[in-house]
Amino acid sequence: MTAIDTVVCVHGFWSHGTGMYLIKRRLEKEFGFRARLFSYRSVRGTLDDNAAALARFIHEQGVDGVHIVGHSLGGVLALRMLANDPDALPGRVVCLGSPLTGSRAADFLSEREWAEEIIGRSLPVGVVHQAASEWASHVCEQREIGVIAGNVPLGFGRLVANFKEDNDGTIAVSETRIDGATDHLVMPVSHKGMLVSSDVADQAGSFLKRGEFLREP
Repeated sequence: MTAIDTVVCVHGFWSHGTGMYLIKRRLEKEFGFRARLFSYRSVRGTLDDNAAALARFIHEQGVDGVHIVGHSLGGVLALRMLANDPDALPGRVVCLGSPLTGSRAADFLSEREWAEEIIGRSLPVGVVHQAASEWASHVCEQREIGVIAGNVPLGFGRLVANFKEDNDGTIAVSETRIDGATDHLVMPVSHKGMLVSSDVADQAGSFLKRGEFLREP
């Protein structure tokens, strides 16, 4: 792959681009990337509208290629953009704690009438009704996709999902696995902890540079 020096960081559900700031800063200082923060309407915006907005944002960078690092729903959104746009710029993708095969926590909320305003319009379409594993298989065949999952169970999701397996407090490790992904790594972090972990940022940077995560020899 031709060297790409631009990375777009995409936040997760109920968040904002600034939530990815520490990852952005690490990618710039330690890996020499030109990183940009993308914000979208994770609750009020539809998945496809947000994907189109991400495509426009990337186009505005004026580059020939771009990598994407997406946290949680941000990873799903990145795959949706690539699924919708076969002519998207080249680049690798790292998904951090993204529910790529669905989410038991999201399923629970989607079944509660009181949670309708909470889960919004993007999460049901991209995670509950039809997970990325059902519509992004061709993206995984054409792109290098790296996935990082956490196994420190601290988060709201564990209270409603009744996990009986490794999870990051919001998403189970099994929910981050998608057929065709280039690499998958489990790290000792929680769902939100990924955003402040220099180790996670370093693993993301490694994948963006080399197409694989760092592992002990």
